[in-house]
Amino acid sequence: MTYVIAQPCVDLKDLACVEECPVDCIYEGKRMLYIHPDECVDCGACEPVCPVEAIFYEDDVPEEWKAYYDANVGFFDDLGSPGGAAKLGPIDKDHDLVSALPPQEHDE
Repeated sequence: MTYVIAQPCVDLKDLACVEECPVDCIYEGKRMLYIHPDECVDCGACEPVCPVEAIFYEDDVPEEWKAYYDANVGFFDDLGSPGGAAKLGPIDKDHDLVSALPPQEHDE
């Protein structure tokens, strides 16, 4: 089991979750953040600090955002398990689901 980042993160990337993650498993894509399913230790530290409530335990992802489980997993298809986001830095790509979205507006 793992945590999943969903659509509210798209075009926001607050990064508070990255700072809280004790195992460095939250990677920065072009338009959103992604949790590596094999590196996540299910501690839940990321969930309460997300300002837009975009992080869910995989079984609790709202129906409208269920596809984000596959987006989080699929983001790592060609990256494998790098063993920590800090050593990679921002990655200049997104999952196709995210790339296809129009720009998302967020209340400031």
